[in-house]
Amino acid sequence: MQQNDELIIKIEGFSNLGYGIARVDGFVIFVEGACPEDEVRVKLTKVTKNYANAKVLEIMTPSTHRVEPFCAMQKVCGACQLQFIDYDYQLKLKKQIVEDAFRSIGGLDVKINDPVPSPQIKEYRHKIQYPISETKVSKRILAGYYKPASHEIVNIKHCPIQPQICDEIIDFIRNSAFEYGISGFNEKKHSGDLRHVVIRTSAATGKNLVVLVVNATKTFDRLKDFAQAIYSNFKEVSGVCVNFNSKKTNVILGEKSECLVGKDVIKERIIDKTFRIGANTFFQVNPKSAENIFKYVKDYIQVNFESPTVLDAYAGITAFGIVVSDVCKKVVSVEENKESCELARLTLEANEVNNVEIHNMDAAKFFAKEKRKFDVVILDPPRKGCTKESLDEAIRLCKGKIVYVSCNPATLARDLKYLATEKGAKIESVQPFDMFCHTYHIENVAIISF
Repeated sequence: MQQNDELIIKIEGFSNLGYGIARVDGFVIFVEGACPEDEVRVKLTKVTKNYANAKVLEIMTPSTHRVEPFCAMQKVCGACQLQFIDYDYQLKLKKQIVEDAFRSIGGLDVKINDPVPSPQIKEYRHKIQYPISETKVSKRILAGYYKPASHEIVNIKHCPIQPQICDEIIDFIRNSAFEYGISGFNEKKHSGDLRHVVIRTSAATGKNLVVLVVNATKTFDRLKDFAQAIYSNFKEVSGVCVNFNSKKTNVILGEKSECLVGKDVIKERIIDKTFRIGANTFFQVNPKSAENIFKYVKDYIQVNFESPTVLDAYAGITAFGIVVSDVCKKVVSVEENKESCELARLTLEANEVNNVEIHNMDAAKFFAKEKRKFDVVILDPPRKGCTKESLDEAIRLCKGKIVYVSCNPATLARDLKYLATEKGAKIESVQPFDMFCHTYHIENVAIISF
């Protein structure tokens, strides 16, 4: 087999990155945009000694699970890899991704529950992050997502997985930036003003916080005027902030943000609690699905404990801690982001919650100094998962139960393997939740006992 060879193959499996899998004489071929049961004619784009990558030239016999994508840009935009697969089957494939991770990475024979579907599969994404550039000659602003495996922006006018108001705000920015002297970012030259636009939309109120990420270290008059124009044109915009990021990096947000007009937060409602979300704070992109996760964790604690003490680590704006607080004696929250902690304190006050203690510090450092024991430890780390040292400390601090929330099946499987094989932990259950419809991503909550 060589690059550019054309083959007719049957797709028989699915990878953790959303590729169809075929085998020819035992040799594995990963096919972008293919669904199990498809018979396709493909062209090999990369061949190694262990595997090949291929792209679909023609669908000879489509899978029974194929559907017409509801977005016209699905094939060129890198955001919704699985939109051509019916939603129920997407959930089955995501369950398989988790099972494969536990088997191949963790070496664990664990029953994976059926994923809890997202309550919405359109307009569910309440945080968008669009890279911004401009055309060479006309200097027209381009805003959208990157094409797969590239830094070429797909100029998206309508995205059906996000609220329609986001399209309208982005369109205004796209069409008005030139008028205010705001240029798009040139990644190669590291020049231009506007690098990204981040919009957070509240599912509860419909209000939007717009964050303009600029290639600068301080604000300037053109930017202030532009922010005011955005704010004035949309009653749905509660505020416009600027985030400063002049570094040569792929990280979207810099460390410093400033509110230029209006409010610097939006409010979101989860179960019976109201949260404040700012420019630099983490919050789940799918609030309705997030509510399912929070309720699941709260119900587990309420059913299995009476007035427990809970440690909420990697807490963000202390969403888990605040949601479960009314079934707990005490919640101790640990988060290193200062803005998140400040918003959490405001949320505690607004919801009249008095039994949550917040620590603004690195979780590993907190673990090392803490002496108290907790009935339940909630771990919600970033995609890279936990270090062995952090897991060791979590075990030391808990009386017997860890609730591990993860957006990455691979690092979850790795960490649970360590807990099970090295520390004698029992994995009671793994419950997937579909937080990211039409993508290969899947959130999981694991209950672990010692």
